Amino acid sequence: MTRKFGIVALALIVTATVAGGMADIVKKRPSTVRGTNKVVASRDVTENYQEAVKVIGAEYAGDVDYEKATQAAIQGMLWTLDPHSMYFPRVEFNKLKEDQDSRLIGIGVTILRHRDGVYVQSAVEGTPAARAGLRYGDRFVEVDGKDARDWTSEQVSKNVRGERGEPVRIKVERAGSQTPYTYTIVREAVPLPSIRNAYMIRPGTAYIGLTGGFQHTTSDELRASLTRLKAQGMRQVVLDLRGNPGGLLDQAIDVASEFLPRGQTVVSVRGRTEYKEPYIYRSTVSDPEDYPLVVLINRNSASASEIVAGAIQDHGRGLVVGQTSFGKGLVQRVFQLPFGTGLTLTTAKYYTPYGRSLQRDYSSGSLYDYYSRHEEDEELPPTKTPRAPAQTAIDPVQQPMPMPTPPLTGPAVQTAAGRVFYGGGGITPDIDVKPFQVTPLRGRIAEAAFYFTRELAAGQFPGLESYRIEKTNFDHNLRQSDYPITDAVVKAFREFVQRDGNLGLQSAQIDEEIDFVRLRIRDEIVTAAYASDAGARVLLDSDPQVLRALEALPEAKRLAESIKSGTPVS
Repeated sequence: MTRKFGIVALALIVTATVAGGMADIVKKRPSTVRGTNKVVASRDVTENYQEAVKVIGAEYAGDVDYEKATQAAIQGMLWTLDPHSMYFPRVEFNKLKEDQDSRLIGIGVTILRHRDGVYVQSAVEGTPAARAGLRYGDRFVEVDGKDARDWTSEQVSKNVRGERGEPVRIKVERAGSQTPYTYTIVREAVPLPSIRNAYMIRPGTAYIGLTGGFQHTTSDELRASLTRLKAQGMRQVVLDLRGNPGGLLDQAIDVASEFLPRGQTVVSVRGRTEYKEPYIYRSTVSDPEDYPLVVLINRNSASASEIVAGAIQDHGRGLVVGQTSFGKGLVQRVFQLPFGTGLTLTTAKYYTPYGRSLQRDYSSGSLYDYYSRHEEDEELPPTKTPRAPAQTAIDPVQQPMPMPTPPLTGPAVQTAAGRVFYGGGGITPDIDVKPFQVTPLRGRIAEAAFYFTRELAAGQFPGLESYRIEKTNFDHNLRQSDYPITDAVVKAFREFVQRDGNLGLQSAQIDEEIDFVRLRIRDEIVTAAYASDAGARVLLDSDPQVLRALEALPEAKRLAESIKSGTPVS
């Protein structure tokens, strides 16, 4: 199974609440385990397992790692239930709790693996890494005396994290310097915000990138962003849930409540014990603003993201743009086990306001097939996905009111104003828009743009000294005139590529993708100057899904008004 599969599998968790230990669960369970053809006493199952452990311990030819074997046994048992019930060893369980708390213990730096090592992409404002002076393009050489030059990003991250207040010693190589830089940085709690970007993408139009999961602070972050953007003249909103793997159920309710009238159904939950009688969660905010709204989703928008998108779509409060979402309609509770481990267990299923089940079929039993999508339009994370140059806008007035293209599975469900959607396969967007296609050539250009910008930001190109960056300015409001990619910059890029034979680019290929070359270089230099959020804005301005969302705002307004007035949707 691929590394990507493993990451996605661990990420897609909806947590209803944090509950007690395994002892409490056992007491509530019946004394039998039901199989297909017979009923097996739970005591027999336990005794069989204990006997197997005894035989293995006595007869196995090598050493037995009992902890590892037990972990595998628990996870194997959970995977017979569904793809989202999972066991977490101590380290992973702590990370799960950190993610829910919207923080981690580390130094506050985003990193990327390139062909010859792991590099700093950006320090996070106000963190130990930012105060110490780590900057864009620094290559990790050592962490606490261990050679890190061949490490993966995960290895660097694991070794940099640690106990709060404990120091970590980091050695990095910096472009333009003959000797490495060594930093001793004291670990602190580092924020993991749900909203990674919120700004006025056009006059009167706000973009809110809720891409970092649904954690304890998500609804507070959203309210703060809406208040700030309203003061800047916000009259309509694009809410980006692409790549958001979900999180806390109560936060999904609160986020949807910021857009739906008070008392409207957000989601219903049905389960075996806690939700034996279906429970309906309703919008809780009094008189929310009714500005036009478009929600962006993609194949990696899951669980809590789908709750929000499904509620908006069912009620006709706004339009959904992008690609069909992941399709996770199972709700997990988190149970802490002895010795610091834990598990997530599916205890209920959720349904959209008009009764759609969003859970994709998993009856094949193949986790790889369930988590992997074998489609041509493979995506990278939104903030680093190569994007096309800006496209000509389509006059939204001439577009018919969009209707969803249903998937082939699940029953038809009639929603507000008679609109029909289909359950059993995620949220199908009102307007289907593919992401920018990532080609091998564009991948090589993106890699070359990073290495080039690393030298450019270090002032290594004569005549381009104005692009030298001494430190990151986190408070800058990005302008179109910032760091223009002039002909002189492109010329320097060509010469750089010719000198570095490892980049695999020819001059003709640069000519073929010249607009993309300029886009990627500007993304990198803006990231170096103003941090990752600013670099993401460069790409968002040319993102075909975002562009279509902006075009759809008048359509979203007409839809909401027609449903509010009770007139037919046409």
